[in-house]
Amino acid sequence: MNEQVEELDPFKISQKQLYNASKLIGLDENIYKALSEPEKIITIKITMKMDNGEIKTFKGFRCQYNSARGPMKGGIRWHPDENESLVKALSAWMTWKCACVSIPLGGAKGGIICNPKELSENELQKLARNYIRKLSGDVGPNIDVPAPDVYTNPQIMAWMMDEYETIIGEHAPSVITGKPVELGGSEGRGVATAKGGNYCIREAAKDIGLDLKDAKVIIQGYGNAGSYAASLLHNEYGCRIIGISDSKGAVFNKEGIEPLKALEHKQKTSSVVGLDGTQQLTNEELLELECDVLIPAALENVITKKNAGSIKAKIVAELANGPTTPDADEILYKNGVIVIPDFLCNAGGVSVSYFEMVQGYYLHFWSEKEVFASLDKIMTKAYRDTVNKAKEYNTNNRMGAYIIAIERVVNAMKLRGWI
Repeated sequence: MNEQVEELDPFKISQKQLYNASKLIGLDENIYKALSEPEKIITIKITMKMDNGEIKTFKGFRCQYNSARGPMKGGIRWHPDENESLVKALSAWMTWKCACVSIPLGGAKGGIICNPKELSENELQKLARNYIRKLSGDVGPNIDVPAPDVYTNPQIMAWMMDEYETIIGEHAPSVITGKPVELGGSEGRGVATAKGGNYCIREAAKDIGLDLKDAKVIIQGYGNAGSYAASLLHNEYGCRIIGISDSKGAVFNKEGIEPLKALEHKQKTSSVVGLDGTQQLTNEELLELECDVLIPAALENVITKKNAGSIKAKIVAELANGPTTPDADEILYKNGVIVIPDFLCNAGGVSVSYFEMVQGYYLHFWSEKEVFASLDKIMTKAYRDTVNKAKEYNTNNRMGAYIIAIERVVNAMKLRGWI
């Protein structure tokens, strides 16, 4: 008999996770069905003239998953492999993320199929403005609030905000988050995802009696979240970063890697590979090294049933979205590995985006110290709630986080009279 092929489609994975959690709490099947599909999917076509006079057409998406708990929230990804299934999955995870950390927002996600590395600054700006123009009736401070994600940044958000304000004829700083601070962005937003994840790691380490000073850390993915996580864990907790990777390969040094030197090397050479004093490995080998904390901070489906049994970390902290498949989850749980699930671990970004929205509404802005104090409070409570809920149902942390999120979203839907 052939071994069953593991499901790797991101939206089907999100549906399976939701179904498993719904079964644990005995959720009505019709309510599960109401939760298992998005409220709206918007597909757009952007046709524009490139710098060389060529006419190009780009396909874009915005998926609005659930608005029961407030305006929908989610990033915009510009990537050659962007697709509808991934956008739907990410919008679902955004819904559960916002509910899990108890901020009054729903979930959404957007994307454009493109390679921004091949576009000039003028073309990037035209693409940003065209995207928001197409969606101007479907986004807004009280409807759906985009933010940066893969290959988008504060400058792109600034162009989008400006285009939206031009269309409506008034200022609306809370239509977009992740903006430059000079245009109403929040202090601390750039490091927020990593900072929030590190608060969760701190709490998980307490639970197992792990001293983070000199704890061995491996980070798979050395982009924004991964590089910030490395620096913060190294500088604030004294962790030893023994391995890092990017799309071109991985490097390892058991004595430790200096996070800033690694980032400077990557900026110069476009990869961490070749960093002085390190041994080169594959991404697959890196994941299976012995360590205290493993941080998947790249793309989805890197821990599967094929390699989950070989993971030797005490804590897996998911800064990436969807890095662990449901089959792998079961293996890690049985092996006693503490998993901090993605929509809890990486919720620091959306939490500070929420703070940015609040600051924009009031035109009163907080210091970085105030931002991080509020973030610490939110993330610590969410982590404790998740662990306690998992224990209550004798299940893993992902299911604990899902149960909390489902209960909050379902309650909001009931109160509104939707179900």
